[in-house]
Amino acid sequence: MEEPCTVEEHLERVLGGVRPMTPVAQPLLDTLGLACAEDVVATIALPSFDNSAMDGYAVRGADVAAATAERPVTLPVVGEIGAGQATVRRIEPGTVAKIMTGAPIPEGADAVVPYEWTDRGADRVRIDGAPQPGQHVRPAGGDVSVGDLLVEEGTVLGPRRLGLLASIGRATVMARPRPRVVVLSTGSELRDPGQELGPDLIYDGNSYLLAAAVLRAGAIPVRVGIVRDEPDAFLQTLEAELEGADLVLTSGGVSQGDYDVVKEALRREGVWFGPVAMQPGKPQGFGLIGPGKTPIVTLPGNSVSSYISFEMFVLPAIRTLMGLVPASRPQVEARLTRAVRSPEGRRQFLRGRVGTDEQGRYVEPVGGAGSHLIGALAVANCLVVVSEQTTSVSAGERVQVLLLDEDF
Repeated sequence: MEEPCTVEEHLERVLGGVRPMTPVAQPLLDTLGLACAEDVVATIALPSFDNSAMDGYAVRGADVAAATAERPVTLPVVGEIGAGQATVRRIEPGTVAKIMTGAPIPEGADAVVPYEWTDRGADRVRIDGAPQPGQHVRPAGGDVSVGDLLVEEGTVLGPRRLGLLASIGRATVMARPRPRVVVLSTGSELRDPGQELGPDLIYDGNSYLLAAAVLRAGAIPVRVGIVRDEPDAFLQTLEAELEGADLVLTSGGVSQGDYDVVKEALRREGVWFGPVAMQPGKPQGFGLIGPGKTPIVTLPGNSVSSYISFEMFVLPAIRTLMGLVPASRPQVEARLTRAVRSPEGRRQFLRGRVGTDEQGRYVEPVGGAGSHLIGALAVANCLVVVSEQTTSVSAGERVQVLLLDEDF
């Protein structure tokens, strides 16, 4: 029997078969959550012109320097300037212009008197206070100057970055496209949710679990659904889905059973199958198939094994395709609330719930070690990682934890 490889060795095998996708110019909203594939430099200043920070009156500071509530200054109003409606381009000494927030400051003005300091006159206005030079004026380039580096290549694009890019007039940005990930479940015993079950049938939860995980990772899931335990049927379905696929993901049919259809069908295609020193998730497979050498990751069929294998191997592959770093989810430390045991020679991934108390971050194991316990998986928010050399961990010891619900 083949000796198990380590988690790191299998991850290296998977990542060795994927390459970052070629960047393309994409509409801004399509790039949310993607890594920018170019340095973006400001081609315009922000603001692009001096504009008012208040609703009020654009004035020459010298004309109102002596204005107080006891000795107000009254001046003629020569017009009104609205945002996008700059009808007054200049004011002469001894005059003012009504101005709205965001509207351009007319030539000759150097401050804005807010409405609250006036009687809001239309033809003539009484001003009860003197602004400082430049007060309530947003200067051109005060936020962003032409030539500023706004987004560095590799930066993940979030709402604030996209808002900035739109504000400098960018309609598109270079980013690697979202990978198209085909998800198949194998098993003649499987039925889609909503169908009637016979006495020996089960619902297909895996394809929904994995498709949702693909979507959460930022890729595009293509859930093909259930493939019966027949090698030819599996290969026909797979061949039909390869065109346009950037990654293929299967669950089930990779162990030592008589009906392990994925293993039987893909070994002849040169796909590697073998054990990995982890629990759950020991049986794994990976290869490149079809004319386009599309990477395929084959996962075990038990739900917990399948999901943990996704976290260890598929998520890093998707992030590599998308050019996101780091590829793998980072680990943090937490205090274990109760003792656990682990088999020697395998890296154990226990389900847990992380919280914080006066002593810091802690983790409480949930459910058992069984690879079928999806109820415990559903309420977990982390995985407790126990190394291959460790057979027991006492309550209160520090352990490594993967936080499943946090972006990175």
